[in-house]
Amino acid sequence: MKISKLLFGLVVCAVSAGPLTALADDPIVIKFSHVVANDTPKGLGADFFAKRAGELTKGKVKVEVYGNSTLYKDKEELEALQLGAVQMLAPSLAKFGPLGVKEFEVFDLPYIFDNYVDLHKVTQGPLGKSLLKKLEPKGVTGLAYWDNGFKSFSANTPIMMPEDLKGKKLRIQSSKVLEAQMRALKAIPQVMAFSEVYQALQTGVVDGTENPISNLYTQKFFEVQKHLALTDHGYLGYAVIVNKKFWDGLPADVRGQLEAAMKESTEYANKIAKEQNDKDLESVKKTGKTAVHVPTPEQRLAFKKALVPVHKEMESRIGKDLLQSVYKETGFDPSKL
Repeated sequence: MKISKLLFGLVVCAVSAGPLTALADDPIVIKFSHVVANDTPKGLGADFFAKRAGELTKGKVKVEVYGNSTLYKDKEELEALQLGAVQMLAPSLAKFGPLGVKEFEVFDLPYIFDNYVDLHKVTQGPLGKSLLKKLEPKGVTGLAYWDNGFKSFSANTPIMMPEDLKGKKLRIQSSKVLEAQMRALKAIPQVMAFSEVYQALQTGVVDGTENPISNLYTQKFFEVQKHLALTDHGYLGYAVIVNKKFWDGLPADVRGQLEAAMKESTEYANKIAKEQNDKDLESVKKTGKTAVHVPTPEQRLAFKKALVPVHKEMESRIGKDLLQSVYKETGFDPSKL
């Protein structure tokens, strides 16, 4: 009888839990799973956390990092965390809508943040903390927000104006907001696991996608996408989360040391995010395989006018009060477009 990967992981955890807890000198193992390359901002942040967690706990905790979907894919990892097969993840914020916490889809809204300064007013302030608290009834504790970057559109045809994406099949994460965003462009949204995107682009199953540059470069999407428009239309970030039962069960001193390690790791991950995207953009240009277009102010405004109406469309789903709170923090006024 075939056993699912997730069930197998749970069986292994159950079998191994006994002897591990019986030996006081054995380290507490945290399995940290993610779906991107190890040399992306998230991958580097996870490795940094593993190092600092070991140092600050003086070896009491061992963090094992499993990147590039080697342990679980997009659709499996949250369930694995809730069931205890892994202890820590850093899923994109778009993953929490399908989990039942639709408020996180505010981060998917196009042009909700113009820059990192506006973004961090939310993610590093009380509003961001209150959103993380909403994960707790799902058995999840939110620890921090990590940046990746702002997304840009890619395709095999030039992207100058919103109408250039009309009829294109564009890969998205599972998100009602992202579906609405693509429909606003008269494009066809295609929900797909991140690990499947390269082959889908290569074979023409999808025509294009949206990604921060670090993802586009490290996953080699530039090999199968002839055009990239630096639209910076949406934010892609992550929430570092842990299994709540596991986290609450840690000794208080160890939990405090891990919180300190996470604070350092968040500062590190967010610092390198922009640097990495800038560096990877230059690397994409050097390949000569993808033409990079920087929209003019007029073109950027056209994309904004096409996409910002999605805010109003999704208001009842995300919550009008939350949307207004974000506008208040950032100073954004959609009526002035």
